[in-house]
Amino acid sequence: MPIDPEPPKPLPKDTMDHFRIGFVGPGKIGEPMVERLLDAGHPTSVFARRPEVRERLARLGARTPPRVEAVADADVVIACVFDDTQLLEVAPTIVDQMPAGSVFMSHTTGSPHTIRRLEQIGRAGSVSVVEAPFSGTPAIIRRGELTVMLAGDTEPVGRAAAVAGAYAARIHRTGALGTALSAKLINNTLFAACTQLTLSALRSAEKLGIDETALLDLLADSSGGSAAARYIAASGEEADVYAERITHYLTKDLAAASSAADDLGADIDNLLAATRLGPMRLLAEPAPTPVDVR
Repeated sequence: MPIDPEPPKPLPKDTMDHFRIGFVGPGKIGEPMVERLLDAGHPTSVFARRPEVRERLARLGARTPPRVEAVADADVVIACVFDDTQLLEVAPTIVDQMPAGSVFMSHTTGSPHTIRRLEQIGRAGSVSVVEAPFSGTPAIIRRGELTVMLAGDTEPVGRAAAVAGAYAARIHRTGALGTALSAKLINNTLFAACTQLTLSALRSAEKLGIDETALLDLLADSSGGSAAARYIAASGEEADVYAERITHYLTKDLAAASSAADDLGADIDNLLAATRLGPMRLLAEPAPTPVDVR
């Protein structure tokens, strides 16, 4: 199914619908999301394990209850945790306690099977589940320019879109539950392959006497450029340092993509093969989950 882009429709703050929001996972990505939600006027309760995060968000006006279940009493609960393991640690309890008619929205990039498992739990209490993987960085979120993919039933997806509009400028509705995560995993696999090729090009350029920054500047204006090259340039890091930092995240995403493809009977072997064409060691066992994701 083709992805149907929904152009941003900014509204004055005083005309926006305000929803009671529960939020789990205010890490590097989640914290700027919460900042934008509060700025948009949504009353927001946030579960955060780290005291310094609770203090920062409380100063901005968020409620910071000590127990994760306390965020369940909301119109929309958003989970932005690292992977399926973390999602399944917190989401079933939250979904089970959410009021009828509410929406659980997951920003986690993981398996479509995990989100369908949560849907089954939600169905018992008339709670809708929407998958909402995204593409972007903390800086992009703070500018309100995130790209979000939404999948699920029409009305809950509409409500999720209204909420995500606080930090997203591009919202794509991909169809039934499972399609957004599948689209995101294909996107991430393609990004990993483009990153590998760009890193290889930078190494070749160095051997030819071309400065790394000079080549990235050239790629920004040339047909060989890509989002991968733009991300490397925007990081302000040397390419090898950037590669080392993102290997963990790409490995997690590729493992999820490979597993989902196997479960769904999809052939993405050529895409996965392309992700090996570069200096990063991908498709190995994922490293331990970072401790700061929440």
